[in-house]
Amino acid sequence: MSNTEQPQTCQCDGDSCDNQRRNFISKTAAIAAGTVVAPGIFLHQVAQAKNAAEAATDAVRWGILVDTTKCADGCTDCIKACDERNGLTKENRPEIAAHWIRKVTLRDKATQKENSLPLMCQHCEHPPCVDVCPTGASFKRPDGIVLVDKHICIGCRYCMMACPYKARSFVHEAITDQKAHAPRGKGTVESCTMCVDQVDQGGQPSCVTGCQHGAMLFGDLKDPESAIAKKLKEINSVQLRADLSLNPGIRYHGL
Repeated sequence: MSNTEQPQTCQCDGDSCDNQRRNFISKTAAIAAGTVVAPGIFLHQVAQAKNAAEAATDAVRWGILVDTTKCADGCTDCIKACDERNGLTKENRPEIAAHWIRKVTLRDKATQKENSLPLMCQHCEHPPCVDVCPTGASFKRPDGIVLVDKHICIGCRYCMMACPYKARSFVHEAITDQKAHAPRGKGTVESCTMCVDQVDQGGQPSCVTGCQHGAMLFGDLKDPESAIAKKLKEINSVQLRADLSLNPGIRYHGL
């Protein structure tokens, strides 16, 4: 006879086995539902966020108009508002880490005129970051907001290379003291979310409300009665890298 241990056979009847299997699955699901996938972030919170994304409609196209003539040189109010809202503070991130929104200076080579403006994810209608993502972690909601699902992001950084605005950054360090509405994780890519949790609750992005100069206007680009649509009809505005035909949701005036 072989000394190899033989597998045990089930001693219960069919109904009993089915009940045991159901109990095991129920217990496993209950444990998973409370599992922390990132500090302070639970799976049920992720489910809520995904439900909100599914409820988004393409009848709306969220966007931001930046008036660079009002954007003060050296002012970082929008950056501070974003950092505070999303937990991107010096206490839990090194100085080398990129901001979700940053100030840049554009210079006209012919006239030498300079413009200071905020630059963030442009929430493109045709986002190249989504096109190159191998897992579907980078995705665009029906309302035009481009996001990253940190739970399936593998950190390949293809999206970072594809973004012509250099609007995405990679998390190299362990994250502490996270905000529940802005999950982050080491080894994943992140970028501006247009404060999607606030928008879904009828609010506005923090960079817009944090600007003390009234240089940023948020609203529905598809609604002709919205303040942003009316303003865009009155003034000249441009897209950054319009030659790429990405149709960004962020527009600039005064460039």
